[in-house]
Amino acid sequence: MKKTHVFGILCLGISMFGLAQEQQVDSTKVEQLNEVVITDSRFALKRENSGKTVIKISGQDIERNQGRTVSELISAQSGIEINGSRSNAGQNLGVYVRGGRNRQVLVLIDGIQVNDPSQINGEYDFRLLNLSQIESIEIIKGAASTLYGSGAASAVVNITTKKAGDKKISGVFTSSIGTNQSESDQNYNIADFNNSVAIGGTLDKFTYRAAFNNQFTNGLSAAISEANEKDAFSKYGVDVNLGYQFSKAFSLNVYGNYTDTNAEIDGYDSSFNLTDTPDEFNNTQHRVGLSSKFKYGKGSINLNAAYSEYEREFVSDFPSLFKSKNYVVDVFNKYVFDKTFYTIVGLNATDNKATFAEEQAFTIVDPYANFVYVSDFGLNINAGARLNNHSEYGSHLIYNLNPSYTIKSNGDGYTKVFGSFSTSFIAPSLSQLFGNFGPNPDLEPEENRTIEAGAEFKLNKHFRISGLFFSREETNSVLWINGGYQNAEDELNARGAEVELNTTPVERLSVTANYAFTEYKESPARRIPKHKANLLLGYDFSQKTFASLSYQYVHDRFESSFVPLLDSFSLVNFYASHTALKNKIKCFAGVDNILNEAYEDVPGYVTKGRNIRLGFQLTL
Repeated sequence: MKKTHVFGILCLGISMFGLAQEQQVDSTKVEQLNEVVITDSRFALKRENSGKTVIKISGQDIERNQGRTVSELISAQSGIEINGSRSNAGQNLGVYVRGGRNRQVLVLIDGIQVNDPSQINGEYDFRLLNLSQIESIEIIKGAASTLYGSGAASAVVNITTKKAGDKKISGVFTSSIGTNQSESDQNYNIADFNNSVAIGGTLDKFTYRAAFNNQFTNGLSAAISEANEKDAFSKYGVDVNLGYQFSKAFSLNVYGNYTDTNAEIDGYDSSFNLTDTPDEFNNTQHRVGLSSKFKYGKGSINLNAAYSEYEREFVSDFPSLFKSKNYVVDVFNKYVFDKTFYTIVGLNATDNKATFAEEQAFTIVDPYANFVYVSDFGLNINAGARLNNHSEYGSHLIYNLNPSYTIKSNGDGYTKVFGSFSTSFIAPSLSQLFGNFGPNPDLEPEENRTIEAGAEFKLNKHFRISGLFFSREETNSVLWINGGYQNAEDELNARGAEVELNTTPVERLSVTANYAFTEYKESPARRIPKHKANLLLGYDFSQKTFASLSYQYVHDRFESSFVPLLDSFSLVNFYASHTALKNKIKCFAGVDNILNEAYEDVPGYVTKGRNIRLGFQLTL
């Protein structure tokens, strides 16, 4: 605890010094609400010309959430619930967007899809990511399979990593410490440590960046039990990115990543009761890739390619080992005919392999085309088609039509109405077809159809509100039934509504609020809250000092016929930061679950109570 006191006094002293250096309090220049979105079309479009609901988590937003995880940050966004993000750091995560689950959410890193073919749903594990190495995140809610392929039925999460700076050499070091305790065990021992260091720069035409990060978390049991043992989680990762600008027309980037995680987990005893056990889960990722761009006239030819290997090991009385690898290649031509018409024609190919009793594999080769029309009288159209060619399931045509109409008003204001109709194709995973637990090689692929309709009103750069309704129909949903995977006999229909508000009602005060209603028409949605709301109040005391207060409400959730409803809960979080010494050092502090609310995020597993963290970031 003495180290904690010294750390806190150091941060406080630096902050006081920085405040003393300020001659006067300057107004913060807020440039929010004038967003440019990319993910929904792969072109940089003003938000007013986009017909999709895209959430943009900026670099500033990420800086103001240091010490948190990627899953915690994403789960605070409208219409998104990441089950397990509030539990022990080693807890498995369930990603739910608009009633969709892991298999219907596609993750991109720097524009190219990532997934672990050995996972039950073939998904990507968010625990492999480190927030300190991420520049921004864009989330498309709704189907986007025409641009990004199988699995993008309810959302696409596009993560952009940090690149080299303009200086010849620069460095950033970030460190934070905090508690990791449950609601019933408020001991305030320091048990969470996060550190990262990155060095990068630009030398003429050559760019470079190398980063290392590590995390160690202890103090929280995985399972709820009388023993209440402490289950540790550790992670370290290395990232390298090298680039060269051969000419004004041609550039090339190569990158590599290695991540290793180790989690102490709890399992079941001989009576199949969840209890404290000395089990472990290890997960490693090796990933290398390249991206290149060749510009010509009004167009460019782009190539993204990556190779990834994953190894997951469960150490218990019933040990298991899963190995997988995949190749992904995406080559596409972008062409801008004029300021109103943009097109993309591309080919995406993936090769997925996973080892169970023996190695299994399938390949997907998809040609696709998409165009964007932005008129000068308000009509905008985003439309496209993709021919999905699966080695096991043949060819499936999917398509998307997304019109919108914008009426501009004085200044930056506008009123926009939009709608979309999209189809998606989701092949069963290798685990569901050939894995160790209830595989079924006769599964049929799932197909989705999604309809959206909504409106957005922007008064000026200080006020924007939007709302929409969505309906998604699932056919041949792959479900776990009676000890194995089967296709659902009936259609499932997810539907809901969302409202988002962004405003700066007075100078320096920013307000972000959102509400989402989600339900299945036929039956309760497992682990998906019918109602979820978030409120974030941010205040810039000066250009150097910022504080925020957030509130999240999660409605009760259905689990199963054997488990009662999980009760609703509310969380209140606080964050503050201050920069000093000519912006070279920033100190930050946060308190999560201020009211120490008791609730269950995952049945049978411990959930975090009130926790605090302190940290600093040094930029050279």
